Amino acid sequence: MAYPDDLLSQNEHVVVHSHPHFKMLIFPFVAFVITVAAAIWLLTLAPDAPAPWNNVAMIAIGVVALVLVVWLFLAPLVRWRTTHFIVTTDRLIAREGVLKRTGIDIPMSRINSVQFEHGLLDRVFGCGTLIVESASDEPLKFDDIPRVEHVHTVIYREVNDNPYDDYQSESGYGPQQTEPLPPQRRAPRGRRR
Repeated sequence: MAYPDDLLSQNEHVVVHSHPHFKMLIFPFVAFVITVAAAIWLLTLAPDAPAPWNNVAMIAIGVVALVLVVWLFLAPLVRWRTTHFIVTTDRLIAREGVLKRTGIDIPMSRINSVQFEHGLLDRVFGCGTLIVESASDEPLKFDDIPRVEHVHTVIYREVNDNPYDDYQSESGYGPQQTEPLPPQRRAPRGRRR
């Protein structure tokens, strides 16, 4: 799902858009399989109960299984689907939540450093944790970022290859500039002894 273009500023383009790695859905999927298997097994035992209680037992098993599937599988699936990590040419965007949406935007010009870390299991799955240090007090951690090394490199390039930072073409004109930039003045050198 592409990030809505109407939420981007003029001349801003999406470079990376991803959801967290599917690794975060492994345990919910296992819980789904176990819940369904246990419910089917219990439903096969329910008809052996005395006459009025067999229907009650089947309904109770079905309701409990449905609640567990919603809580352990569907909620994490929706949470995964509604979590977005976006890198644009101007900023880093993180959005998450269904009923209560939260988000953070970090302008590229405010990012001081970007790091990644991933353990053995993360390396097997091709994901990791991205740590972004900006002008805020604490570094921000983004877990389960797919292809974390690639995203790290993309952010580094967007931060350091910004054409508006200290840019001056050979003609002496900077971007969106109609007059030449003033010449750089050097500080006077002191005498050597």
